Amino acid sequence: MTSVVIAAHNEAAVIERCLASLLADAASGEFDVIVVANGCTDNTARLAERRPGVRVVEIPEASKPKALNAGDAIASGFPRVYLDADIVAGTHVVRALRDALAADAPPPVPLAVVPRRDLDLTGRSILVRQFFAINSRLPVFHEGLFGRGLIALSAEGRRRFDRFPDMVADDLFLDSQFTPQEKREVGGVSTVVEVPLRTRDLVRRLVRVRRGNASLRAADRSGGIAGEVRPVDRFAWLRDVVIPNPRLAPAGVVYAGITSLAALLALRTPAEGQAWGRDESTRRAIRAHG
Repeated sequence: MTSVVIAAHNEAAVIERCLASLLADAASGEFDVIVVANGCTDNTARLAERRPGVRVVEIPEASKPKALNAGDAIASGFPRVYLDADIVAGTHVVRALRDALAADAPPPVPLAVVPRRDLDLTGRSILVRQFFAINSRLPVFHEGLFGRGLIALSAEGRRRFDRFPDMVADDLFLDSQFTPQEKREVGGVSTVVEVPLRTRDLVRRLVRVRRGNASLRAADRSGGIAGEVRPVDRFAWLRDVVIPNPRLAPAGVVYAGITSLAALLALRTPAEGQAWGRDESTRRAIRAHG
C-alpha cells in the first residue's frame, strides 16, 4: 500500500479538490492517505474526514515539518508520498511514481522521484510571467526534487533520514539526501503548480523560501543535518537560460531584479507567524471563485 502524507494548514479552500483528484480512480485500500491538520483555525480537518479512507491527524502547532513527522509516525506503506494540499495530482500520477520506484522497474531504479512541473500562469501579472519565463527553464528544476509539491520515496529512500528538520525547506532537505543518480523526474506525468498572482506575492514567497533554504544550508555547514545540500547557483539564469536564448534578455532583467529584491528582504528579521512558507494569493482566488 502506498502511504500519502498531506500536511495541511488552513487548507479548507483546496483540500477537497486535492483528495478528490488523488482518490478519483483509486482502488479500495490502494492508498493510505493521512491528512495532518496543523494549527488549523478553519474546517480543514472536518472536510478531509468526509472522504472515505482518509485518516486525519490534528496537531496544535502550525508547522509543516512537524506535520510531516506526525504523518510519518503513523504511515506504514511504501512508497511514501509527500503531497502539498494545494496540488491537484490524479491517481495516475501517484501510480506512475510508485511504478518508477518498484524493484522490478527498468534499472537504474531511483530512490526518490517527482513528476514534471507545469506552471499555471493564467491571469498572472506581466512581471510574474517574465520571472517564470526564466525560472521554468532553470536546469535545477529538472534535476532536483523541489518545485512540484509532490515527492515520492521508496522504503530504502525513506531510510536515508530519521525526521524532517524543523525548517520550512522540506523539499530541499529531501533533495539533499540523494545523489543525482538516485533521483529522477518521471516523464509523462505532471503536477500543475499555481504560481503567485501578483509580483508582491511572488516576492513574499521568494523571501520565505530564501530564509528557509538559508537555514537549511547553515545547518548543513554546522553538521546539524545529514546529506549534501545543493549549493546556490546565482548565475544559472544568465549562463544556462539567457545567453543560450538572447530573446529572453528582457525577462532576465526582471528575474534578476526580483531575485535581488527578495535576497535583500530576506536579510531582515522575519515577522512572527511565518512557520508556513507558502503563497496565499492563489488560495484567496480559489476561495473567491468557490
